Amino acid sequence: MLIVGEELCQQLVGRRDAFDAVEAVFGAMARGDAYNFPVIREAIGYADALYGFKSGFDRAGQVLGLKSGGYWPGNMDKGLTNHQSTVFLFDPDTGKLAALVGGNYLTAVRTAASSAVSIAHLARKDSKVLGMVGAGHQSAFQLRAAAEQRDFEKVVAWNPHPEMLPRLGEVANEIGLEFEAISQEQLGAQADVIITITSAFEPLLMKDWIKPGTHLACMGTDTKGKQEVDAALVASATVFTDEIAQSISLGEAQHAVVDGTLNEERIIPIGAVINGDHPGRTSADEVTLFDGTGVGLQDLAVASVAARLAEEGGHAQRAVL
Repeated sequence: MLIVGEELCQQLVGRRDAFDAVEAVFGAMARGDAYNFPVIREAIGYADALYGFKSGFDRAGQVLGLKSGGYWPGNMDKGLTNHQSTVFLFDPDTGKLAALVGGNYLTAVRTAASSAVSIAHLARKDSKVLGMVGAGHQSAFQLRAAAEQRDFEKVVAWNPHPEMLPRLGEVANEIGLEFEAISQEQLGAQADVIITITSAFEPLLMKDWIKPGTHLACMGTDTKGKQEVDAALVASATVFTDEIAQSISLGEAQHAVVDGTLNEERIIPIGAVINGDHPGRTSADEVTLFDGTGVGLQDLAVASVAARLAEEGGHAQRAVL
């Protein structure tokens, strides 16, 4: 089997690679050519950690495997990223373990690719102001990927821990964008595109704060009980998602579904837009919302790219079980 470590993944897999892989697998899911298996995600009762498994099979891409890992909130104090994971890829013809791939960097880059895909397909073409809610480890990945989808001129941001915002401001300035730290309500009033990337369990943005025509990519809610935006905002928007089953059970849509203001039939797979089966945004004033729950097939898609590039370049280690 191949062994592709974290450092090698960072060297080999760029934002374009991740975007293309995620876009393709979303399209395959919508066509019925790829499907995710049920997610296992549990609080382990130790270190405040959440741990679990995401897995699936992409028949079109011939990718089978799982990602094992989770979220350790105390890791930053230890000099580690809070999200820790490893991807296992298997030969779909034999079931043999084919590759072991580091998942930390790939989780960040595939999550950013997911929101970037939604911006590319759903945000207004004339979007100029990018709003960022959250300034943790993944926010820089999100900002860089989003900035490549529209001709943004400015980034406005809010974070529950404001001392973390200057680091995000440095990223914005590095790619030539003006940066301003503002309140949540001001952010909603100014931003044409908003990315939420937090681990919140309560709404950080309210419906009345969002201006017409905004596109939101809600990327932090991936567990039952988590919430980043007002349920009324979700219910009033045109909602797209990576996978409907996860959206209604553990994604941002879960709360609007529970209170009865949003039903499953109104949620649209982003893959349908990618494949040309749904028009996506239909007016300049429409508020669109992408519920990015994070599916296992995203991880497998980018991990398979890492494994392929490592093998083609002769960079990967090999081990025999």
